[in-house]
This record gives sequence, structure tokens and C-alpha cells, in this order.
Amino acid sequence: MVDLRSLGYFVAVAEELNVGRAAARLHMSQPPLSRAIQQLEGSLGVELFTRSARGMTLTWAGHALLPEARELLARVESLPSLVSQAAGTRTITIGTLADSLDRAGRELVDAFRARFPDVEIRIVEGDLTDPTVGVGSGSVDVALTRGPFGAAGVAVAEIRRDPVGVVVRATDPLASRERVRLDDLRERRWFRVPESADPLWRDYWAGGREHADGATTIVRTVRECIQAVLWSNSIGLAPLTISRTPGIAVVPVDGVAPSPLVVAWRRRDRRPLVHGFVDVATATARSARQGGG
Repeated sequence: MVDLRSLGYFVAVAEELNVGRAAARLHMSQPPLSRAIQQLEGSLGVELFTRSARGMTLTWAGHALLPEARELLARVESLPSLVSQAAGTRTITIGTLADSLDRAGRELVDAFRARFPDVEIRIVEGDLTDPTVGVGSGSVDVALTRGPFGAAGVAVAEIRRDPVGVVVRATDPLASRERVRLDDLRERRWFRVPESADPLWRDYWAGGREHADGATTIVRTVRECIQAVLWSNSIGLAPLTISRTPGIAVVPVDGVAPSPLVVAWRRRDRRPLVHGFVDVATATARSARQGGG
């Protein structure tokens, strides 16, 4: 039998391609995680990972299982919302990436509350591995997030565009510059999102180029980005609106298109509440632009 916990373990290892990192992410030790993966492979009768001295990679069977496992886990996660709707409770689950909800503005919260005063709102904060923050998998109804990404079946409406800079230590020689070019950053150690992330999203935040494995630090959250800069002297791209941290500087970068702040939803979703949120988000953004905000 295949249980949900084993599938969750598999997804974590598949996204990290490292049992140690996956175990830390799951807040467990490595041996039971390794045994759970081996038991899952035994139950399915196939190997899900190729293991070698160079690391782990997904087999064809692993590649086939990963999207199915993600979808199944997302459906289970969305059960409370489905049950609430069936019971007559009007609920909307909003996914947000980092501080995207804050950046969208208090006006959005007030406007949505005024239009839908009796709706129960759930907020789910995602990480950098999924720029749709669960819209693509169906675990959230709408999301406030950042582009660019190319998730199939996901529609987006732009709220605004924010210039991008490079995040460096405050003591870095680049920190005193008014602007830098991408070419100035080519030989530096970068932080980047895992290989399993949306390719368009991953390549944009990598500055449009591939980095050798030895010259990168894998990150999944904004906090991990900051820690990679502070502790590993890594660098990477971020919106200039990123919350500033002591010891960190963000220097504008020439040659990188601004990052769009967007509201995202599933194209086939026709629920009035979802489209009501999209309408409020876009109208609030339009009003802010006209007012110079």
C-alpha cells in the first residue's frame, strides 16, 4: 500500500535530490527517510531514484510519479476548503509568495473585505519552488505572487512591475555601486531555486544563465536567500522592494526586465468569488497607478 506520508517524503526528496536536505526540510533524521523511500520503491516495484557518488537523480518512474504525487497531496490539503464550501461556508484560500500580499497593499485587503464582508479568508504562504503558490496544483484558489512563470492552465493579471537588484553583503565591493551589470556578476557564487521549479521562473532569477553546481547555493525561501548571502557570500536577484535586512544591500541591475507582481488563478475556474478577488486586485492596482502609488 502507498500512503500519503510516503508520497510526501518522496516529493521532498525529489525536489531536493538530497536525502539530508529533504530530512532537514521535513524535520526528521535521514535513516527513517531513506527507509521510507526504499519501502515506497518496494511497494511500487520500481526504483524512483538513481543513486551514485555524484548524487541522486529521478528515474523515468520517478519523473512520472512526481506530478501525480504533488496533485494528490494538494487535493488532500484542499479538502477542508471543499468541505466548508459544501457546508455553505464561503471561503477563499489565497496563496502568497514571500511578502507579495504586503506589497499588493492594504487597500486590496480593505476593498475585498468591503465587497465580500462574510467570506472566510485563508492565507497560505508558499516558497520559491512553486511561483503559483498552489494555484497550479489546486491547493489554493488564487495567489498573489511574482512572475515570470509558465505554469500550464494558470491565468495571471499584472498588478505592477518592480525593478530588480542583486542582493549582496553590505561589505561587498558591489554594495557601494549605484548600479551593476549582469556581466559584473558572472563569476560570483549565486543562490538559485531547485531544478524542479518552473523553468521560466528558475532561469529568470538565475539571471538568464546556467550556473555550475559548485558555484550555486540552493534556496527555497526568501529567508534562505538572505542567509546564503550572509553566511556563504552568495549573491542573487531579488525585487528592489524586498524587505531590507541588516548586513544586506540590494543594488539595481541593468539588463534584467522588471519582475511583475501578479494575481494568479486557474483558467477553468469560473467561481464568482475567485473572479471577484481578481477584479478587486486589478481595480485596486489600477487606482494606485492613477493616484501615483
